[in-house]
Amino acid sequence: MKTFHLADPDATARLGATLAANRPAHAVVHLRGDLGAGKSSLARALLRALGVVGTVRSPTYTLVERYPLATGGEAWHLDLYRIGDPGELDYLGLDSDEAVLWLVEWPDRGRGALPAPDLEVRLAVEGEGRRAELIACSDAGARWIETCEALVLTPE
Repeated sequence: MKTFHLADPDATARLGATLAANRPAHAVVHLRGDLGAGKSSLARALLRALGVVGTVRSPTYTLVERYPLATGGEAWHLDLYRIGDPGELDYLGLDSDEAVLWLVEWPDRGRGALPAPDLEVRLAVEGEGRRAELIACSDAGARWIETCEALVLTPE
């Protein structure tokens, strides 16, 4: 596990860019944290760094937003806060092979219906900024964190 202090929105953008620059070819990220912890902000920063242009919406009401990536495939950003039962995910068309990146907010609500994560990011408000904990959940996730360490971000 690596912990970072994100002092401001620019630090969140740097973390998103770092994750984007080093992501595995296929990756699943679980984003955890209370309301307002910065889950959607980090997802938006990561998607922007991957070249997504135009509006990057929070999928609070749509549940899933799909973004084509220049490198091929799609990034899927899910917000499962409004899901009452994991079975509801069956109606979202998440069974295709188009997704090369899953960014899942409130993943516990989809337990058993989602692919296993490679990386878990726990976000929390900390003073004026945020605290981000990156936890590897697979070998690919562990390598991902290792490559992030050497870049702009300095772990606490």
